[in-house]
Amino acid sequence: MEMSEDDNNMEEYPTEIHEYLAAFEKSLGSVDEMLKTMMSVSRSELLQKLDPLEQAKLDLVSVYTLNSMFWVYLATQGINPKEHPVKQELERIRTYMNKVKEITDKKKASKLDKGAAARFVKNALWEPNAENEHTSKTPAKGKKRQKD
Repeated sequence: MEMSEDDNNMEEYPTEIHEYLAAFEKSLGSVDEMLKTMMSVSRSELLQKLDPLEQAKLDLVSVYTLNSMFWVYLATQGINPKEHPVKQELERIRTYMNKVKEITDKKKASKLDKGAAARFVKNALWEPNAENEHTSKTPAKGKKRQKD
C-alpha cells in the first residue's frame, strides 16, 4: 500500500524535481533535529553557560533562522517575501550579525596583535651579547662576499 501512495505522490509533481524534494525533506529533518536539541535545554540554563557575546550570537542565529523559515513559508503560500516586512527584519538582523562579527574579529585581532608586537619588540631590542655575536659573524660574511 505504501508503494501506491508513493506512486501517487510521484504523479503530483514533475519527476525532474524529485532529487531536490528529497534533499529538501532531508534538510527539514536536520532542522527538526536541531530544534529538538535546542528546545531540550532551557534557555536560561543555556545562556548561563555562554558569555555575553556568545549569547548575542545564539539569539541572532535563532531569530534569523525563524525569520528565514517564515520567508520560506511565505514563498510556499504564493506571497513574495521580498515585498513583505520579513525582508527588512532579515536585513536588520544581518546588520547586527555583522556588528557581532566585527566585535569578534576585533577581539581576535587584539589578542594576535599583542603577541606579534611582543615578539617584534623582543627581536628588535638591542642586546649586547647578541651584538658581539653579530659583529663576529659580520666579518665572515664580508670575507665571503669579497671572495665571490
